[in-house]
Amino acid sequence: MNDSLPPGGAVLDVDELNARWADAWRPEQVAERLGGVCAPWCVAAGWALDLFRGEQSRPHGDLEIAVPAAGFPEIRGRFAEYVWDAVGSGRVWAGAGAEVLASTHQTWLRDPGSGQFLCDVFREPHEGGTWICRRNESLRLPYDAIIERTADGIPYLVPELVLLFKAKAPRPKDQADFDAVLPLLDRRRRDFLDEWLERMHPGHPWLAKLSG
Repeated sequence: MNDSLPPGGAVLDVDELNARWADAWRPEQVAERLGGVCAPWCVAAGWALDLFRGEQSRPHGDLEIAVPAAGFPEIRGRFAEYVWDAVGSGRVWAGAGAEVLASTHQTWLRDPGSGQFLCDVFREPHEGGTWICRRNESLRLPYDAIIERTADGIPYLVPELVLLFKAKAPRPKDQADFDAVLPLLDRRRRDFLDEWLERMHPGHPWLAKLSG
């Protein structure tokens, strides 16, 4: 992803965003579409924590999935009847071309008829089969270490990484997610999260709870 964003892009207010995400898909809908793809994709963010827990704990305003950047064309090919908009710094580029896609990492799937957003795709940095954290390139892990699956086969990002991303600027729902998931994390998962938080957010208040 380039450091500077191209010109243009529309700014959508919160009310419009909420309305246009009202019909966001659920994980099983995306999983059905992506069955058999070679690219290692996974559900991310709040939905990933619910897949880890085995039940939906709260409403979700959208559905986020992560894919390696080089695998995005394969993912895009499964949604030929829809449009992809690029997103960055609070702006949305409708039907983004190659230049905008190269300058951003976030992509929203849009129904061209209704204008509704259905899924949010993060195009992640990687080297072959190794995932690279976009916030700290020193954190690199093989894809088979960061993706787990539900009993139904839906892939999701491991909870310790989901919480690491939520830790940067935790909102009330992020704090609630941490408090609810922490008791479900075994010592290994806690140790990984502790190590990554120390590396990326030294002194974070969650560290004291992890060591408790």
